Amino acid sequence: MTVPLFDTGKFSFLRSIFTLCVGAATLSPLSAQAPEVSSDRRVTFHVRAAKAEEVLLAREGSSPKPMQRDEKGIWSLTTDPLEPDFYGYSFVVDGVDMMDANNPMIKPNLLTSQSMIYVSGNGSQSWDVKRVPHGTLHRHFYASSVVGDDRDFYVYTPPGYNPQVNKKYPVLYLLHGYSDDASGWTSVGRAHVILDNLIAEGKAKPMLVVMPLGYGAPEIVAPGGAGRRVPNIGQRNFDKFTEALLKEVIPEVEKSYRVEKDRNSRAITGLSMGGGEALTTGLNHLDQFAWVGSFSGAVIMAGNDYPKLFPAVDSTAKSRLQLLWIACGTEDGLLDPNRKLEEWLKSKDVPVTRIETLGGHSWGVWRRNLANFVPLLFGKTGAKK
Repeated sequence: MTVPLFDTGKFSFLRSIFTLCVGAATLSPLSAQAPEVSSDRRVTFHVRAAKAEEVLLAREGSSPKPMQRDEKGIWSLTTDPLEPDFYGYSFVVDGVDMMDANNPMIKPNLLTSQSMIYVSGNGSQSWDVKRVPHGTLHRHFYASSVVGDDRDFYVYTPPGYNPQVNKKYPVLYLLHGYSDDASGWTSVGRAHVILDNLIAEGKAKPMLVVMPLGYGAPEIVAPGGAGRRVPNIGQRNFDKFTEALLKEVIPEVEKSYRVEKDRNSRAITGLSMGGGEALTTGLNHLDQFAWVGSFSGAVIMAGNDYPKLFPAVDSTAKSRLQLLWIACGTEDGLLDPNRKLEEWLKSKDVPVTRIETLGGHSWGVWRRNLANFVPLLFGKTGAKK
């Protein structure tokens, strides 16, 4: 069924997300004031922690930095000028990670929710809301017989989409990373805004974007990391996710929306864990997907035995792929595993478009990856069946 975006319904997995976010917020110290963004894009953070011995600022894209305390017990830190973007952050007060109680903007996460700050530029970033036609976000809930739980997925329909008009659209399946939920690509990644702007500028074809929950083995994201230590859970997580996507999500999307149903009209990509899932799902099911991408793909979550992970990659893969696009930040710990995977794929005569950009394992890299990947999709097809 489809429900309003903010209705959590009776689904236990989503209630746990809400509990984690609210629980984290109640632990937050009293902020002195909200973060201040100056005209030169420096950000000053403040937090009141009079009895603390040490306070660090943990900001996305940077290592933790010590804050300075004044005579009133207020700790502060001013950054260097930052690139226009959204940044997650938290305060580490005597070793305890805490959100900013004076900032309502939250970066949701199943394990480590943070506060979030927006550093604006000149309004030209692909994730800035602009005066262009906007698409619509839909949220679907369903009971998964494959995984055995209740879960959700999001669907972006482009501006002008009308279910009463017999016009069909291609579909991008966009996967989140480890510890995100199904809302990750909209609440943090701004995927719907990026699509609105690219379509309005004529840089991307109008398309649907489907953002499913990425856990085939939900226990992998249990608090404390215990789930990650279960033998073979990475492979099972990938396998069951693929099964749920192919048997449950895609059939429901194709029943509920006016979409093209051929492989040349389906693309799949994702970030980190979702990048690994996109590669293993896409390359092992080229009868379903002709366009495959990965942003900082964590294939290593399921191991590095490539013949085992990609049993369907053979001499026909080259002729069937419209695009295989693998991106990673140059400061990302997954850069070397991604390079090794690319080398293996090329040894199998599978062409790879390899993208390496500045940055680490962060949303600042992945938002830009999405903005560069989407315009490449669903061009002239027909040569590769």
